[in-house]
Amino acid sequence: MRVFLAPTPEMRANYYGTRALAELRKVADVTLHEGPETLSGAALAAAAAGCQVIVADRATPGAAATFDQSPDLLAFLRVAVDVSTIDIAAASRHGVLVTQATPGFVDSVAELAIGMMVDLARGVSGYAAAFHAGRVPEPRMGRQLAGRTLGLIGYGRIARRVAEIAVALRMRVLANDPFATIADPGVDSVSMDHLLAESDVVMPLAVANDATRHVVDAAALAAMRRGVLLVNLSRGQLVDEAALAAALDSGQVAGAAMDVGMAPDQWPHPALAARPNVIATPHIGGLTPEAAEHQAMDTVRQVAALAAGRVPDGTMNLDRAHRLARLGINAAGAG
Repeated sequence: MRVFLAPTPEMRANYYGTRALAELRKVADVTLHEGPETLSGAALAAAAAGCQVIVADRATPGAAATFDQSPDLLAFLRVAVDVSTIDIAAASRHGVLVTQATPGFVDSVAELAIGMMVDLARGVSGYAAAFHAGRVPEPRMGRQLAGRTLGLIGYGRIARRVAEIAVALRMRVLANDPFATIADPGVDSVSMDHLLAESDVVMPLAVANDATRHVVDAAALAAMRRGVLLVNLSRGQLVDEAALAAALDSGQVAGAAMDVGMAPDQWPHPALAARPNVIATPHIGGLTPEAAEHQAMDTVRQVAALAAGRVPDGTMNLDRAHRLARLGINAAGAG
């Protein structure tokens, strides 16, 4: 089986380590993308010509043009949970399987969330920046997190881990998620209105879809406590960035921390990141060896399954992936 590994060398160094690459080469003939630019559309199809599988990082889209021009392609595997940039309908029209990895970044992202919350509460980044610039900063009163209220919008795996740590810090934790059963010790399931009105720190961790786009908008920000802290490590589209900028200007939001935003590859927008009351990181929540290798190894297992004529885990459109018949896999009849 021929596999095209689409991440650039820079992305590969962070998200597809040497051990995972070595394991992938044990189960497939691997071609590496060695250019500096992210491939997409026809360019990706051309680079992967003759390959049965494309393994793509989150920056490499699965565009319709790629599937239109890849007659040998059987599967498009994403080394991430987010498949929003894959045209699954186009892949399905051509009978190409799409898969995703499992979330191995829960601890990594949760730890960054707690760190950002502490940073905002105590001004750590500001003090460090002053010292680095050769200035002596003026000590200012910070906020103790014990006894404060954390509001979690969405209650998936990351939110549950954040809640567990916050409870250990003796914070009061509120959560709102109409699709989750919230029964963990120390976590209260509340309405959105209650969460916004009562929280000292608000952390949107909901799944990004049409229903949650701009769940933190001007109205939501206005409903929060004045001087609230906002931490976003989920998806940029959860927060209306223009409304956040206005709330930061007015003091309604005292500070924001973000690992994601609406810039390319879900990075924070530079204009927001440059503000003195904002802490920003370049989408590095899952950038630890443990988290990255977890997801890379998921794709190794998926390729191994395909090479052995088995249905891999993480399938998104198995019932439409009729090209798997070339491997002896009856996708339509798979359970």
